[in-house]
Amino acid sequence: MDAHNAHRPQTGPTGTPGPTLATDIPVEGMHCASCAGRVEKAIRAVPGVADAAVNIATHRATVRFEEASALPLAMPAVITAIQSTGFKPVLEERRFAVTGLHCASCVGRTEKALLAVPGVAAASVNLAAGTASVSTTPATPQSALDAAVTAAGFGTLALESTAGKPAPDLDALRRAETAALGRDVALAALLTLPLFIVEMGGHLFPTFHHALAGLVGNTPLRIGEFVLATLVLALPGRGILMLGLKSLLRRAPEMNALVLLGAGSAWLYSTIATFLPGLLPEGRADIYFEAAAVIVTLILAGRYLEARARGRAGDAIRKLAGLAPKTARLRRDGAEIDVGIETVRPGDIVLIRPGERIPVDGTVIEGRSHVDEAMVTGEPMPTEKTPESPVLAGTVNGTGSFAFEATKVGADTLLAQIVRLVETAQGAKLPIQALVDRITARFVPAVMMAALVTLVAWLVLDPAAGLGGALVNAVAVLIIACPCAMGLATPTSIMVATGRAAELGILFRKGDALQRLRDVDVIAFDKTGTLTEGRPELTDLWTVPGYDRASVLALAASLESASEHPVGAAIVAAAKAEGLALSPASNVTTEPGAGITGTVEGHQLRVGTARGLEAHGIDLSSVALQAEGLAGAGRAPLFIALDGQLAAIGAVADRIKPTTPAALAALRHAGVRLAMITGDNPQTAARIAADLQIEHVVAGVLPGGKVDALKELRAKLGGDGRPSNGRGGRIAFVGDGINDAPALAAADVGIALGTGTDIAIESADVVLMAGDLTAVVRALKLSRATIRNIWENLFWAFAYNVGLIPVAAGALYPVTGTLLSPMLAAGAMALSSAFVVGNALRLRSFGTGNDEMGA
Repeated sequence: MDAHNAHRPQTGPTGTPGPTLATDIPVEGMHCASCAGRVEKAIRAVPGVADAAVNIATHRATVRFEEASALPLAMPAVITAIQSTGFKPVLEERRFAVTGLHCASCVGRTEKALLAVPGVAAASVNLAAGTASVSTTPATPQSALDAAVTAAGFGTLALESTAGKPAPDLDALRRAETAALGRDVALAALLTLPLFIVEMGGHLFPTFHHALAGLVGNTPLRIGEFVLATLVLALPGRGILMLGLKSLLRRAPEMNALVLLGAGSAWLYSTIATFLPGLLPEGRADIYFEAAAVIVTLILAGRYLEARARGRAGDAIRKLAGLAPKTARLRRDGAEIDVGIETVRPGDIVLIRPGERIPVDGTVIEGRSHVDEAMVTGEPMPTEKTPESPVLAGTVNGTGSFAFEATKVGADTLLAQIVRLVETAQGAKLPIQALVDRITARFVPAVMMAALVTLVAWLVLDPAAGLGGALVNAVAVLIIACPCAMGLATPTSIMVATGRAAELGILFRKGDALQRLRDVDVIAFDKTGTLTEGRPELTDLWTVPGYDRASVLALAASLESASEHPVGAAIVAAAKAEGLALSPASNVTTEPGAGITGTVEGHQLRVGTARGLEAHGIDLSSVALQAEGLAGAGRAPLFIALDGQLAAIGAVADRIKPTTPAALAALRHAGVRLAMITGDNPQTAARIAADLQIEHVVAGVLPGGKVDALKELRAKLGGDGRPSNGRGGRIAFVGDGINDAPALAAADVGIALGTGTDIAIESADVVLMAGDLTAVVRALKLSRATIRNIWENLFWAFAYNVGLIPVAAGALYPVTGTLLSPMLAAGAMALSSAFVVGNALRLRSFGTGNDEMGA
């Protein structure tokens, strides 16, 4: 029996059977029966859960819910309950396209339908991107998600190839949809124009109306208007009206329902006035065919403009996806052949000529050139490529030629990973969207009620206006209040901003980081490789009496050759520069933040920090003054011990990146407080901090201590969630190494340099593809510009509805005699959506010399 679709009959408290929905959740980390019992107890305590059983053998929790309506709240609560016990529920993220979305209420209905599927813990639908992101248990069938979306009135499309079926070309589908909307607009305008001329011309110029009536006759004229208006509603407007009807039948009205009720009411009243005037009060047989036709035409025109603008919002991701060439030139069996990019495999030798775009990731094996990597990393200057240099798909070769070995192809290339990250970020919801969702969920029913109140009020307060006049005002309320603009306000800005960020070499791995980064008022930096070049050089080496400098350096370099630490690389480079021969090392052990030990040529060797050597009982008092002097000069002291005795003291220096001072100055100017957290000794850290004007320094910490250092900084600098600088007091951490991963994960916003290690990047919320800290400034400014743009959109979207609904209802009529025509209401509604999307598109120009839009 499929646990995810099963409605299991259970006996309730009264003895009557009732349906219970069940789902299985894999749980990691359980080891014994007490673990299972703890998880069971936590799940059963969740409201809406009927029962829970945990199988320790299969590591699965079977959860039964009381009723389907409990799922949207109970399932997320179950996941939280499992996590609270210290174990990890196994969920997977799925992303697919949703077709037919038109407004915020469509989004809300789709999310509600997905959350009602057993096994779904979270669901987020993005109106601008037309995608759904669902967090669900692995065994939840995709067919159940598809069925839920279909039942809500929409369609689904897979975003990746499945079961031999190619992934749909969403861009092509959207272009086709936009073209179809364009044809509908053209047809609707063609049919509506005569109606508009006849009615508006008659209102503006009575002689025109009388002449036309005398020439054609009133009845034929009305019948002609009926035919034209009916064609508009039945042909180009049919899709809107059918969607509206379906939503009403499902008792889940949305914006199409508002159009149906508005245009349909005007058409029905006019049809009765034309063919059955006797059913209406004397003198009230007016017609409003032109209002019904113009409403539908303007709604279609607004959707067409919106579809075109939304297409432009995704330009950045399409540009990124199109960077990789379609073919590659390979060297196979001594011959050069051109093949399709999909046939390239790791290990193939790819040949690159001047000016060509690189098709896959790889490592140069022969030749040299300069490659423009700006489209991937954001670095403006071409990068020199020599043998053993990495190359990236989508980047452009300069004037040289080279060959490289393919290492990553297809979906594994960095370019493909960037595209996936951006698509994921574009589909995310910011915390600010929760407010919009709560409002729009109740908005359409409230508008329908407002329209009904308007109709009744006009009938009661102004009987002279009659049913026709009251209906026109009620229709205006229905049309003016379509919540398109509200639904587009947030996701369109996110789409444009994340796409533009990717073009600048800034990847928001988690969508909500776009908002959280705006709230940061403290940024802490790692030192080595972040503030500095990350390539230390051995500047000093003195031996204690009785030891030969060259011998000690050769031994230390031999040991460090087994290490990947930058300090070790500096020692090895110094030994090679002096022509010293290296020996093999054995029993090598590294101690993060302390040093490295091992055996070389029969000697027990230890190279590391003062803390690392003193912890093993090695006396450093004889070189304390030298160490203090080196640290005071901004150099990091290191010590070499041979067979348990101090043999030498040296120092390495890591140059500050040329762009670091300007980047930190820009952050200070933006109102951000700066800190440095490093494993270096306090004196060296203090000297570098003084040079860079960093006020807060935490030095001499081990990798695990960086998390504690972040907590201390939060308490010290006010970044503990309390309002600070008006932006919430969050703290960000910027780093690039393996030892930075815990701090990146613990910070409110973790920012990793893309030049760093994979584990650091995976722990971060934001990834800077280049090692330039000016990207931190740009990321912060883009975050602030985006959130400001969203607030502008929301302000105008809400102000438009709050301000014009009363006008449409006739609130100004007693004072100024002003009424809002349904046609004008439809035009204003269309313009509001176009304005919101157009405002979001301004973010595409971020970083193009306009001072980051004033961020």
